[in-house]
Amino acid sequence: MNTTTTLLNEHTPRTDWSAHAPEIFKALVRLDSVAGGTLEPALINLVKIRASQINHCAFCLDMHSKDALAAGDTVERLIQLTAWEESRHFYTAREVAAIELTEAVTVITNGFVPDDVYARAAAVFDETELVHLIGVIVAINAFNRFGVATRMVPGHYVAGAAH
Repeated sequence: MNTTTTLLNEHTPRTDWSAHAPEIFKALVRLDSVAGGTLEPALINLVKIRASQINHCAFCLDMHSKDALAAGDTVERLIQLTAWEESRHFYTAREVAAIELTEAVTVITNGFVPDDVYARAAAVFDETELVHLIGVIVAINAFNRFGVATRMVPGHYVAGAAH
């Protein structure tokens, strides 16, 4: 197989999962719509972007970056997100704790969510907010897995048109 064929196949969608299993799609949309609770929209966008970076979900990166920018977040904060540990000054204490928890929950193969990570999140979120934050992380990870598995193609999303 030549390189051109390989690249073409890697960027061709496999299936429209939401059309073939609308009940699953609707359930995830419902989870996503309630998961954030009263959490700040900018924080939710950062969580969704960070998880999507880790999971290499180009479609979700496209969607949530566009939504974050449309909501007033800055290009600088979004660019620095991959290096947030060195760029903490761009983020609030709540955002840093949320990003750190997102990484721990998303890369669960590294073991359990460390106690110190959970404790830092619990220090800046009340228990209800913390459960909602975990809900946001779970929802975006589910969407990422569908996006990556079905090769959803980025670049066509219009900000604010989610789901």
